[in-house]
Amino acid sequence: MPSDWRDFLALTKPRVMTLVVFTGLCGLLAAPGTIHPVLAFTTILCIALGAGAAGALNQWYEADIDAKMVRTANRPLPAGRMDRQSALHFGVGLSVFSVVLMYLATNWLAAAILAISILFYVIVYTMWLKPRTTQNIVIGGAAGAFPPVIGWAAVTGDVTALPVALFALIFFWTPPHFWALALFVKMDYANAGIPMLPVVSGEVATRRQIWFYTAIMAAAAMAPVLLRLTGPIYGTIAFLCTAIFAAMAFQVGHRRESDPAKMAPEKRLFKYSILYLFLLFGALVVDRWIFA
Repeated sequence: MPSDWRDFLALTKPRVMTLVVFTGLCGLLAAPGTIHPVLAFTTILCIALGAGAAGALNQWYEADIDAKMVRTANRPLPAGRMDRQSALHFGVGLSVFSVVLMYLATNWLAAAILAISILFYVIVYTMWLKPRTTQNIVIGGAAGAFPPVIGWAAVTGDVTALPVALFALIFFWTPPHFWALALFVKMDYANAGIPMLPVVSGEVATRRQIWFYTAIMAAAAMAPVLLRLTGPIYGTIAFLCTAIFAAMAFQVGHRRESDPAKMAPEKRLFKYSILYLFLLFGALVVDRWIFA
């Protein structure tokens, strides 16, 4: 069947985009200063379009890989509902449009960071790291950490300590979040020939790394409080939510279950990790509005 608007929407990975847009919005709302509501909306639109463009180019490049994985086999390209050239043109066009519009609506710094985030995800992560190293998601996690920095830069025209701290939080959150998923979809990656950590180094090493990066993430989550960049609302929510995250990661880290059907704790950690970022970034905005 020919592709329709739903297939183009699927190329943008809308579920992933939700968290990207939210963290970008929180970066914008937490920034000092003001921005016209229309320009604020345009900024978030550009972040969404940029994220969607990166997702489309990722699926264009990985169409053959996606066809070998159960969870991605029904995407527009491997399912045969769209040709690769259409996906490429859509992704490139969306990338250029989002960056140019960001520049016209805000400033060169926000546009430059948006462009870097798209290129980093597509070239550094998708094309270079993912098929070559078990550290793909560690280094590649930087791509998903840019949105709050972009939102902040759109308002202020600069990047200070707080957006850098938010970048670090998402960067160190990415490995435990993604490896929790990789544990129960390990065979998908093995069948596709992707060197994810559970496939290459085994589940024991992966579980150990989940706990290791959770500890670093916890320090990053509390850094804004320790640096006096945020107040008690963020500090309290961050402490409580991180303690829950750490408890879940500790449980996952000490399990030796290899049957995906029995990996309920791993699935809980993956789902909670998404809620975790929503809660922390939401608390950040409330805290900044009250105490900034």
